Amino acid sequence: MTNTTSPTSTPKRRIGPFNVTAIGLGCMNLSHAYGVPPSADVAEALLLAALDLGVDYFDTAALYGFGANEELVGRVLSPHRSRFMLGSKGGMTGVDGKRVIDGRPETLKRNCEDSLRRLRTDVIDLYYLHRWDKRVPIEDSVGAMADLVREGKVRTLGLSEVSADTLRRAHAVHPITALQNEYSLWTRNPEIASLDACRSLGVAFVAFSPLGRGFLSGKLRDVSSFEPKDIRRTMPRFEPSHYAANLKLLDAYASVAQEVGCTQAQLALAWLLAKGEHIVPIPGTTSVAHLREDMAALRVSLDADIVDRLDTLINQNRVSGSRYNAATQTEIDTEEF
Repeated sequence: MTNTTSPTSTPKRRIGPFNVTAIGLGCMNLSHAYGVPPSADVAEALLLAALDLGVDYFDTAALYGFGANEELVGRVLSPHRSRFMLGSKGGMTGVDGKRVIDGRPETLKRNCEDSLRRLRTDVIDLYYLHRWDKRVPIEDSVGAMADLVREGKVRTLGLSEVSADTLRRAHAVHPITALQNEYSLWTRNPEIASLDACRSLGVAFVAFSPLGRGFLSGKLRDVSSFEPKDIRRTMPRFEPSHYAANLKLLDAYASVAQEVGCTQAQLALAWLLAKGEHIVPIPGTTSVAHLREDMAALRVSLDADIVDRLDTLINQNRVSGSRYNAATQTEIDTEEF
């Protein structure tokens, strides 16, 4: 049930014209979202370790740390720019200390200029619309982003947290290279329509939060220890009553990991890789040890029986609590069960 590949045969996947290692790095939590971020030295060491481990797709956004994450990525990785594919996002940024979704063409172009400066690069390989601003037709937002491609500031375009229908509308304006939505054993919404839409359109599916924001690692047992600004405090699945119910799912899951001969985090990532050749997970971490663990999932190959068993063990019918609270839910466009 497990196969080990040699270091010289690191699995690769396509994101548009780019051939990248099948697991990338989400850089968000080096600056944002899960409480106090790590020190600059720790964050720098993590990024350089990722590069040394073969990570060649780094994913950031203007929102993360209100620009701080892009500045970090730019400062640390710009000397190595030829070694990796760079993805960032606009259309959701920090304005006067508050998160603002703004998909107007002039805003997106200004966001891109700001990102290029912070990232210390002349071009962003994959530029996403971070959230669809529903006050602005998707065609208008993508049209402005297409201008950035024509101007040579961006190589390819992506979307985040949108539905299959919105993806198709955007793709009709300009080819979309990647759709980035949350996908893991406990968030199965992409299976409704977006995975199939990506496959039919030739669009890569970039899976964020592939470890369920820590849940699927098996290491997150006490949600009461979250720091005050940890965004998981606002997510129903992490409320104590829901989380207690969800923890009960992990015993059988841990048994499967033991049977396969891998960690629980590696099992979650291997499951995603088995769900489609067009899927690229981007786990995030602040720990080099966890980073090595995640990348070792590239050497775990699951047979169809294990995939089916995992599908049954943890899915939308067994997880307690919704993904987002009601306010956040209104901001996204993804399909819901």
